[in-house]
Amino acid sequence: MPPLASIVDMEQYPLLEAGFRAACRATLAETGVLVMPGFLLPEATESVRREGNAKRNSAYFCTQSHNIYLTPPDPGFAGDHIRNLEVVSSKGCITDDQIAESSALRLLYDDEAFRAFLCAVLDEAALYAYADPLSSINLHYAGLGQELGWHFDNSSFAITLMIQPPEQGGAFEYVKAARDSNAGDMGFATVRRVLDGTTRPQRLAMEAGTLVLFRGRDALHRVTPIEGTRTRMLAVLAYNSQPGIALSESARMTFFGRLG
Repeated sequence: MPPLASIVDMEQYPLLEAGFRAACRATLAETGVLVMPGFLLPEATESVRREGNAKRNSAYFCTQSHNIYLTPPDPGFAGDHIRNLEVVSSKGCITDDQIAESSALRLLYDDEAFRAFLCAVLDEAALYAYADPLSSINLHYAGLGQELGWHFDNSSFAITLMIQPPEQGGAFEYVKAARDSNAGDMGFATVRRVLDGTTRPQRLAMEAGTLVLFRGRDALHRVTPIEGTRTRMLAVLAYNSQPGIALSESARMTFFGRLG
């Protein structure tokens, strides 16, 4: 059995099989999201949860105002136009250099079979770690009242692993194809309907151990405010399609509060 079998349910998710990879790729292409409940074995999930609890006091917590497009304001639009409308995101984060070498997250992130599976599903020739010491593996914390405001991603895909869901709230909501970034369509009308409540988003329920692949560049999405006392813990596994890429210094200061 491959090393990955010590932390991943390889019976339910045969990552090495071409047919399984093709089915996952088809699902992601059709729906924009691939949800794999119970991907991480309970023992591995619990070990990451313990690591997260032990290091929570070292996390960088911040609250940020940003527009839905994660871009600077555009003076060509009014301040209250959907293009410039600001929302709030708040969370804590520990970074790659704070993740233990023995962590199940690092074993998963570095595993060649897992990367080959991701490449096949995401239609990428190769995937590489970030060149900076902070950005590859992040563990996010969200406590009472914290949330991620509505936004579009700048990257073409995101890979997340739920470690600990909150008692209530903290739901991942999204609207597929809310814009067409390749065509230059910003989706203003669709976004306005979502914020007005006219268009209802889809919602993902993620239990501990769930792996999610999500295409968020054109899918509007958010995480609703946390309710209850249990912290939401979510691991983000970030890769690049080219080697040697680092997150910009300004982005590192914004997200992590330091450069390295």
